[in-house]
Amino acid sequence: MGEPFAIKDCALISIATGTRAQDIREFRDRLQTTPPACIYYHFWGGLLRPCFDEPEYQNDFAAWAWHGLRDSTLAERLALIDPTQCTCLEELRRELLDIVEERMDESEWINWVRARTQFYFTHAQIVVFDSGKRIKKPDKLGNSITKMSSGSIFYHFIDARKRTEHSKNDFSEWLSQFGDEYTPLSEHLATVDPYFTTLSDLREELGQIFSEHAPKETTGEKT
Repeated sequence: MGEPFAIKDCALISIATGTRAQDIREFRDRLQTTPPACIYYHFWGGLLRPCFDEPEYQNDFAAWAWHGLRDSTLAERLALIDPTQCTCLEELRRELLDIVEERMDESEWINWVRARTQFYFTHAQIVVFDSGKRIKKPDKLGNSITKMSSGSIFYHFIDARKRTEHSKNDFSEWLSQFGDEYTPLSEHLATVDPYFTTLSDLREELGQIFSEHAPKETTGEKT
């Protein structure tokens, strides 16, 4: 018997860096040096913020490109970035810069447009809480996931990717101690992209996956 699964909860604390940009040139320059935690926050923070953001744009950079610069082309390109496809935050930074610099090369006027609203670079600090709840058996995990808070889903399935050795979610990491029996389930979980969704929808999807891999009960009836 392995270690019990400890259900944690979390919140992202927004901390102003004092760094801002009022046009695309300043945005590009600040993006080169902003801490990785800023990039993390502006891509993932919206999932935990208790507010109604622009649903068309999943990350803050894309939202600002539209609302601040009024550049739909740049906004659409930034909105298509999927951070789960990058191996680290520095790779994600490079992809952001490539898109911004490409747009600057395409249009001379965009380099001189003053944004209607400045972009404020914000730092993310995660605060983790222990719920006190423990799961001892793998077959109980799926049912527990459907009852987890949004913060727990974020911590164990999204934030875990930057904490675990092989960039896995905490559920798969825990299941690995029980042998090959749960390998198909872990492989299925690995196919889930948590970015273009909401935490409530993600929780429902994870619950469905666990349900699909649950052991089938036998009734003893002959067929």
